[in-house]
Amino acid sequence: AAVLRRAAAGGRAASGEGQGQDPDPGQGSGSGRPQPLEPSLLRFLVCPLSKRPLRYEEATNELINEELGIAYPIIDGIPNMIPEAARTTRKKPPAEGSKQP
Repeated sequence: AAVLRRAAAGGRAASGEGQGQDPDPGQGSGSGRPQPLEPSLLRFLVCPLSKRPLRYEEATNELINEELGIAYPIIDGIPNMIPEAARTTRKKPPAEGSKQP
């Protein structure tokens, strides 16, 4: 991450590293609010697993695949479409042998 910061800063020497930089660069822009998805992107994005369109959920700032029951997070306005990063939106069905009264 430090290499990327240096490259983004125009290749400044490492001597200034750690001074005046965001203490946690992985947490976004520091505005306290998540950046929403650019609406025009939604028509191009599909689930990498099912290849179906996704629904944008503004309340959670996620892209939802209703069919598979998963949600992809949007971080700093950029969708994280890695399947391992998605969270499950449905509760798991009860085990086959268990009966609910």
